[in-house]
Amino acid sequence: MWGPSHFFLILCLWACLDALPVAVNKTKVSPPVEELEPPKSADTGLHYDRYLREVIDFLEKDPHFREKLHNTDMEDIKQGKLAKELDFVSHHVRTKLDELKRQEVNRLRTLIKLKQDANGEKGMTVDHQALLKQFEHLNNMNPHTFEVEDLDRLIKSATNDLDNFDKERHEDFKKYEMAKEHDRKEHLKTLDEDARKKEEEHFEELKKKHADHAKINHPGSQDQLKEVWEEADGLDPNDFDPKTFFKLHDTNGDGYFDEQELEALFTKELEKVYDPTHEEDDMMEMEEERLRMREHVMNEVDTNKDRLVSLDEFITATNRKEFLEPDGWETLEQNPIYTEEELREFEEHLAREEQDLNLKTNDLMKQREELERQQEQLNAQKMELQRDSLMNKILK
Repeated sequence: MWGPSHFFLILCLWACLDALPVAVNKTKVSPPVEELEPPKSADTGLHYDRYLREVIDFLEKDPHFREKLHNTDMEDIKQGKLAKELDFVSHHVRTKLDELKRQEVNRLRTLIKLKQDANGEKGMTVDHQALLKQFEHLNNMNPHTFEVEDLDRLIKSATNDLDNFDKERHEDFKKYEMAKEHDRKEHLKTLDEDARKKEEEHFEELKKKHADHAKINHPGSQDQLKEVWEEADGLDPNDFDPKTFFKLHDTNGDGYFDEQELEALFTKELEKVYDPTHEEDDMMEMEEERLRMREHVMNEVDTNKDRLVSLDEFITATNRKEFLEPDGWETLEQNPIYTEEELREFEEHLAREEQDLNLKTNDLMKQREELERQQEQLNAQKMELQRDSLMNKILK
């Protein structure tokens, strides 16, 4: 089970997934450790998430390391000062960390080999820089033992990767939307004029249907929270109380809204726009909208930028003018995801990739034809040798 000090380290790496950061001066009231076990679904999203969690698990069990963790602030942890304490942890913990590292190195090697094999089969060039990046969270020059450098790398890699996580998600979504538009345009090229006209009309009709939805409340505003209070909690909107609301939706009872708890508050708003049974509604777009809402509220309410919302921060936000009289909220369809220039560059990139793939395919076909020709020559030579051998036997 994960204790409070355990979560303080996760806070530095993940800005606290579902945890109580004991060294953050937000509240003096700590719930019992037994109530702090995170949901099994909680995940940093990092490709080395399991390794990260297992390392922290065992470090937190060492009394010396746990004590240092309590007395080290987040900035010092990020700068690598805590990593130096690894030299003083127990032999049992160090042995387990060595084992975890060896397992992680083997996992990465297997993963990289599979990627190389897959790329080779598709005729794609292997991106060696991208493959090497898979090892940045540990020192792969020493694959056998877990050292201070390994812990330092793990902390710095996780901090950096998690800081960029949302940005990369936005970029992936943009590529998804551009690919969707590219595929639509390519499909239109295969149709005759009448079918193409009908397809375009259907596309415009779906866009209008998607845009025709109830008013979206500004995320984190009084109107939005009151709607959750009434429809999700079944309470009288006239009795809305921010402190009670906070306690109701602090699902793990740690005294903070983490990112997952915040995102859960937007479900009612998202259901106004997205329905998985409707052709015009894209569930990938719904998750992007959820992310936009969460980022907006965090930027407005999370004043100390620890990616958590404390009760004090929440109450302070409910007293602002923006909470009572918010601006309107523009949904995704009102905010272009990409520019025409970005789409053009994306399509040019796809065309280059397709051209490269065709060239490699042609090369492989030529190589195959050449091998088949050589095989035919070898077979002919073999048959000639067999005839000569037979004739020699007959003449003797």
